[in-house]
Amino acid sequence: MPESTPPTTKVCPTCGTRLAENASRCLVCGTELSPVVEVKKSSEAQAARMPEITLSLPMALGLLTIFLLAGAILVFVAMRLTGAAGPAAAGEATGTITPTFTPSPTATEVFTSTPVPTSTSLPPREYTVGTGDTCLGLAGTFDVSYQSIILTNNLSANCILSIGQKILIPYPTPTPPPAATSTLEAGQATLQACEKVIYTVQANDTLSSIAINYAVPQEAIKAYNGMPTDNVLLGMSLIIPLCERAATPGPSPTPTIPPPYPAANLLLPPDGASFTLANDSITLQWASIGTLRENESYQVTVEDVTDGSQRIVEYVSDTKFIVPSSFRPRDNAPHVFRWWITTMRQNGSDEQGQIIWASAGAQSAQRVFSWQGVAPEGTPQP
Repeated sequence: MPESTPPTTKVCPTCGTRLAENASRCLVCGTELSPVVEVKKSSEAQAARMPEITLSLPMALGLLTIFLLAGAILVFVAMRLTGAAGPAAAGEATGTITPTFTPSPTATEVFTSTPVPTSTSLPPREYTVGTGDTCLGLAGTFDVSYQSIILTNNLSANCILSIGQKILIPYPTPTPPPAATSTLEAGQATLQACEKVIYTVQANDTLSSIAINYAVPQEAIKAYNGMPTDNVLLGMSLIIPLCERAATPGPSPTPTIPPPYPAANLLLPPDGASFTLANDSITLQWASIGTLRENESYQVTVEDVTDGSQRIVEYVSDTKFIVPSSFRPRDNAPHVFRWWITTMRQNGSDEQGQIIWASAGAQSAQRVFSWQGVAPEGTPQP
């Protein structure tokens, strides 16, 4: 038999008597009871609940990182595709609008040459004149020119100095480096290698006589000098190409001309030396350039720079030359003389029987010396 369900009761809160469910007053103590509110059970069906998934913290962080990386990759790919298709899409979207492009100016390369360093001139140094000092001696000591001392100090042409006088000595002018030489072509190299002599036309000279004296064809002389005719003028300078000489006929061959000699090295007097009235003559000396042949000599040239009209040209076979006293200045002012040496070779003679000299070597460096005093008068013979 199924068990019967006991009726629903309630208990009095005062005396604890069980009463009927719908009783409003306790039958024992008379306490008023509150009505019982019936709670109706909802007959509505509860909604279905979603399944719950439980993840640990490390797994959740790993999944979040994967999602972020995937999103970044998708954004990067989308931007690349948008950038590649952007110009084309823009061109398609604005098909009716023609864009105008302004050409950008083309940059022109400008090549600038490297500036050549220039030497800065130094201010002149101050010097106190001592005993025996002369402008020419100071020029040789400080390796400057005689004229630069005169111009710097506004001195007279005689350059008279007094002991204790303060003068300015300029610094030597730096010598610029030689310019680079380019390689000559074959024709120019041949012309450069040809030995040439400068000849000044004398009285009664003709082109044929000059050609015969040097054994050079007339046409060669005309070609080297650009002469349209055979006419020559007095004092005219002609280039004589010695390399165009014809071979001397005969059984014996023409001897080969030796190569040019080097420049002679000057020894005495030193550059800038001073001489006075006590010196009756001056001896010039230089080093030998080698053994000279019978037809070769040293050409000694001495010129008065101050006067400008006196000049000596002598030919000697020794390595010294004595400047005669007759060449000494005839006034009390000091004169500057310049001298140099050149090796020369005899090359026949002219119509007057004078020897024709041709250059056989390089010219030496030039030196200067000063000479002061009056040349003594000759004693008359009884």
